[in-house]
Amino acid sequence: MTADANTRDIAIIGAGLIGTAWAALFAHHGFRVRLWDPHAAALDKAVGHIPGLLAQLAQITEAKGGAERITRCDRLDDAVAGATLIQENAPENIPLKHALLAEIEEAMAVEAIIASSTSALTWSELAPGLREPARLITAHPFNPPHLVQLVELFGADDARLDRAEAIYRAADRMPVRLRKDATGHIANRLASALWREAVFMVQEGIADVEAIDAALVNGPGLRWSVLGAHMAYHLGGGAQGMAGYLAHLGPSQERRWAALGAPVLSPEVCAALIEGVETAAGGRSIAELEQDRDAALIALLRARAMKD
Repeated sequence: MTADANTRDIAIIGAGLIGTAWAALFAHHGFRVRLWDPHAAALDKAVGHIPGLLAQLAQITEAKGGAERITRCDRLDDAVAGATLIQENAPENIPLKHALLAEIEEAMAVEAIIASSTSALTWSELAPGLREPARLITAHPFNPPHLVQLVELFGADDARLDRAEAIYRAADRMPVRLRKDATGHIANRLASALWREAVFMVQEGIADVEAIDAALVNGPGLRWSVLGAHMAYHLGGGAQGMAGYLAHLGPSQERRWAALGAPVLSPEVCAALIEGVETAAGGRSIAELEQDRDAALIALLRARAMKD
């Protein structure tokens, strides 16, 4: 399935960090975007930030549109009416989201899709905000969403999920579906498990923050950029693949699992984490660190594009 001319209208609800990135991404890929936020200052900030995001996207793929594809809306119903996909990016607050979803439902087209960018809340928690819950899917991006291609989907209506996948693929995203509603979706569960052990190693004095991050970036992180966890162990089993790995190294893996810890974010551990990242940052500001991250992601995405 492909996204055709009838699927080109996107409403972006919420003009914070995530919503602004979604707006730039969809505009870059030629969609018509209507951007709304209840706060005029947030819209002002988003409009000022979007050209920089579009410039980043232009380094990766040819632009099919730009800022002219984005319309600022002062009314929610103006943004939502006629949109095929309504990407909601409100704060992670269930009552707030329920109220917003109810407003969206009043103004949306019957067959439209409401896609919540929620990272912590589940579909089951959000669906009671709608008269017809099947209209809702969760569509969790990974930050920064205009550069990281993952979008994690869950919903009750397979037809809407199919249409949403087509739209996201037309915006050069990589959608994956959950088979079961789950807190943290897929990627945040994996990331949380890894960070739990990283914090535990700081707590236990096994290594400092900088060493742990360097080990991750220059070891498994490098491999994970081209292979998932399961496939990496499949190759680790040699000619017999996963079966060989489990037969020969399964007990070793279980010993490692047994040694993993459950850290406590005590004042002492928090202080060590804060001091550690400040040392690793080497005086660079958050903005400078974001620029370095984005430049590296762009280089990686360009390298992938050349490989393909």
